Amino acid sequence: MRYTLLAVLAAAGLAATGVAATGIAAPGAPAGTPEWAANMTAIEACSCPMFCQCYFNAQPAGHAGHEHGEGAKHFCRANLAYRINKGHHGATNLDGAKFWIATDLGDDFSKGEMEWAVLYFDKTLTPAQREAVGAVASRLFPVKWKSFKTAEATIDTWQFDKDGAHALLDGGKTAEVKLHRFQGLTDAPVVIHNLRYWGAPRNDGFVLMPNDVEAYRSGPNAFEFKGSNGFMITVDLSSKDFSS
Repeated sequence: MRYTLLAVLAAAGLAATGVAATGIAAPGAPAGTPEWAANMTAIEACSCPMFCQCYFNAQPAGHAGHEHGEGAKHFCRANLAYRINKGHHGATNLDGAKFWIATDLGDDFSKGEMEWAVLYFDKTLTPAQREAVGAVASRLFPVKWKSFKTAEATIDTWQFDKDGAHALLDGGKTAEVKLHRFQGLTDAPVVIHNLRYWGAPRNDGFVLMPNDVEAYRSGPNAFEFKGSNGFMITVDLSSKDFSS
């Protein structure tokens, strides 16, 4: 079977529905999670050319001067900066909560595993909110990771308007995403509809915004790309969307 990212997600949704299987979880989360819901917006960018081919292919784009030829090194290195517009997890209010994921999806989705991810909780989040974000993220990303870690940082910039978007982690010291509006036939945004985003059952479309920069500047997995894929998207999901 030829796997795309969407095929892997579909398989994971059937075979790995629990928090433990995803690698994204809050330590000590109870087996029976309370009712929850989250509507959230992502400012996102990755190393693939526009538009990220991971949604349609078994491999991310090739890099290092071999974009389409043999010997290309394939990876999708990305930053995903989220703000929960409205949400809750039991009695825990998540309105305005922010978190960030830095990741590399690896070189081949047919392996059924993504390479690595670091989930950053904004420093303002309480322990209960961090546990809630972990529970929501486990459903949004129903996949396995070779390496998964959590950390905390300050998401001190998260803003957008009709012409672009900008997000900073620790003032840009740890990570940064800056996007600009792609010019279509009019000044209205260019949007891809009817395309699934990770494990979210609903989204309002991928608003195409190539990046000026997308960088992860921490540790041995640091990376930086300019002029590659970027978009904004608002997704909606709740505990009622999942059977277990």
